Amino acid sequence: VQLQASGGGLVQPGGSLRLSCASSTIDLRVRAVNWYRLAPGKQREFVASTNTRGDPIYTDSVKGRFTISRDNTKNTVYLQMNSLKFEDTAVYYCQVTPYWGQGTLVTVSS
Repeated sequence: VQLQASGGGLVQPGGSLRLSCASSTIDLRVRAVNWYRLAPGKQREFVASTNTRGDPIYTDSVKGRFTISRDNTKNTVYLQMNSLKFEDTAVYYCQVTPYWGQGTLVTVSS
């Protein structure tokens, strides 16, 4: 497995989770890292990305709620998700071309 995504779980609306994307074989410090999600009955959706400088890009639906960041000492990229909504429920994948992580499930439910 080239990429390991973790941190998903069950959370109530308004809650927070932090997803992690780590790799023991890819130097994430020199790669752009992307997060995507796949919700039931929907197409895969881009969520956020960070380039090697740490500049973030977000899809409109998560702006102001999600933050993507890097910890280069841990070779890890995080996706901090706050103010979660029902519609954020999905399997979240980290991606570094051409590799995909295995996905981590986020369920927002009351």
